[in-house]
Amino acid sequence: MSGAEAEDLGERLLERTAQLVEVASVSHQEAELADLVEAEVRGVADLGVERIGDSVVARSADRGGARLVLAGHLDTVPPAVEGLGIERLPDAVAGLGAVDMKGGLAVLLELACRAAHARVGLTFVFYACEEVAREENALGRLAQERPGLLEGDAAVLAEPTGGVVEAGCQGTARIRVTLGGRRAHTARPWTGVNAVHRMAPLLARISSYPGRRVRLDGCEYREQLQAVAVQGGAAANVVPDLAQLVLNHRFAPDRSPEEALAALEAWVEEDLQTALGDQLEVLDVAPAAPPHLASPWLAALVAATGQAPRAKLGWTDVATFAGMGVPAANFGPGDPRLAHGPREVVHRDELLHAFWVLGALVGLPTSGPELDPRGPGEPGPPRS
Repeated sequence: MSGAEAEDLGERLLERTAQLVEVASVSHQEAELADLVEAEVRGVADLGVERIGDSVVARSADRGGARLVLAGHLDTVPPAVEGLGIERLPDAVAGLGAVDMKGGLAVLLELACRAAHARVGLTFVFYACEEVAREENALGRLAQERPGLLEGDAAVLAEPTGGVVEAGCQGTARIRVTLGGRRAHTARPWTGVNAVHRMAPLLARISSYPGRRVRLDGCEYREQLQAVAVQGGAAANVVPDLAQLVLNHRFAPDRSPEEALAALEAWVEEDLQTALGDQLEVLDVAPAAPPHLASPWLAALVAATGQAPRAKLGWTDVATFAGMGVPAANFGPGDPRLAHGPREVVHRDELLHAFWVLGALVGLPTSGPELDPRGPGEPGPPRS
């Protein structure tokens, strides 16, 4: 690709990103953006398109004996400041969702327009409700109700990763800890048991939680435990007899949800007293996903980036694909540290890098220079 062609592509990716950012798509309000995406992919002759709710699935013809799934979510978190619009910079786009993940969506749309030139079959999945509770996640529903649409030899989630492959993902669990006590007048607290005060030793232990560090495929997953909500108190002159604490736990892919919950519950129960009515309640749990870097497709993705992979410290829908037996990884444009922040900015070079890497993976003849030692037009994994 010549310098002029790269410049044109960079501008087109920026314009696509700006167009997507201009369409508000907070979770459960993705219909307008889904309309835009659907119209775009329906205009590509090589793609068969299906609209399911506010999700759009576009599939190219089978070719090369393999199929890759490229996926991204349409929704954003709510804005930090209402009315904050898009900002078009000379070499970047700023605005809600620019990083998480409309820059990635722009790259996927550009790839979709060129799907006929790929050496493998491609499935593009643009889905709703990733930023909310897992039971509302549209990709999860597709996996349950229409699994055939998501079948592939590997999948890539276009999450913002700074152009580095973030392998697998952590699992996540939320539990509610209820601590009991005994009511009394605040003038005579020794006649009761203060449930709120009983939180203190547990909170102290949580603040110094000795989270495990687990290395898988050379990637280090760091487990975490955080208190994310507290509730308690009856009245200003009453020693409270009930206090509740919600904990969020991020666990490594070497543990199943059941194993992670058992370990967490055993750790928390050291501070509980059943005689006072203390109890634990699991609010939700989502499985982790292993790195799967032994997959030839994901190994080729790592090679195309020219950078070592790292662990995904968070939960993403690679776990949904892993649950279907499809090895998956996170890779996309944008600094993940800016995601959900007050000002998301994605740059032209980040968009181009993501496009070229994914283009090299699927064998597009317009892949970037020197990204694939096998030369342009050759798909990522080794030839059999």
